[in-house]
Amino acid sequence: MPTSDALETNSSKFSQVLEAAAKLPGVRINRAAYLRGALKRHCDEEQIERAIAESPAAAGISSEVIKEVANTSISYETSKATGLSAAAGLPGGLLMLGTVPADMAQYVGHMLRIAQKLAYIYSWPDLFVEGEEIDEATEGILTLFVGVMVGVQLAQSGVTKVSAMIAAQVVKKLPQQALTKGLIYPIVKRVAGYLGVSMTKKLFASGVAKAIPVLGAALSGSLTLATFYPMSKRLQRHLASLELTKAKQRGDDAQNVDDLGTLVVVDDGTAESELTS
Repeated sequence: MPTSDALETNSSKFSQVLEAAAKLPGVRINRAAYLRGALKRHCDEEQIERAIAESPAAAGISSEVIKEVANTSISYETSKATGLSAAAGLPGGLLMLGTVPADMAQYVGHMLRIAQKLAYIYSWPDLFVEGEEIDEATEGILTLFVGVMVGVQLAQSGVTKVSAMIAAQVVKKLPQQALTKGLIYPIVKRVAGYLGVSMTKKLFASGVAKAIPVLGAALSGSLTLATFYPMSKRLQRHLASLELTKAKQRGDDAQNVDDLGTLVVVDDGTAESELTS
């Protein structure tokens, strides 16, 4: 079990990478544009507009369509992440070790892209305010999403709690208070600490791959493929299991979310990395 000081250091380390990744071009996903493009082959205009104005769940979009859209997004982002990682592995050699931090930010950037896409198709509200820097609440929920992707079980509890809060809100937005000062904030900090450790391990693995001439590209690309796809599927499965995505009205039966139970802290455990569907 890491000490509080080590946890704080690792938490800060991950937060820095997350903030850097969020600033990269193309990382932020426009919710309305994404939903319109992703649903145009499956839904009529009225249903699409309601999905944008409220949510895909409120628009009554079937779970089969949601799953197909999610799978398409995962395949697309996996292909992009793998290709760019392989390119970053050329030409290899020890000089490439200096590019690893930038490669890590790029990798996390792809994780943020797929996390946003999956969140939006599974009926989460807009995570970013247009033209503004990433705020604490957005950083918090993205930390939890990444935590779910890498197998931090505590992150799943955090996402489930936030989902319940959003489902109970009349105004659909992230619960700022809970994510920055209240119930969820300690969970976010703990998950970020775990991610700081996980990130360091991936930096080492990626650095070793890049140091091998020519083969570095193949190794780096293979490493990305073997991790990015199953991590995306892990987040997809968790989001699909939440009440937030069920095809029914939300907000009409608002409930008190103050009494959400007590969280049990579970150490992170990374699940297997086979390509499961």
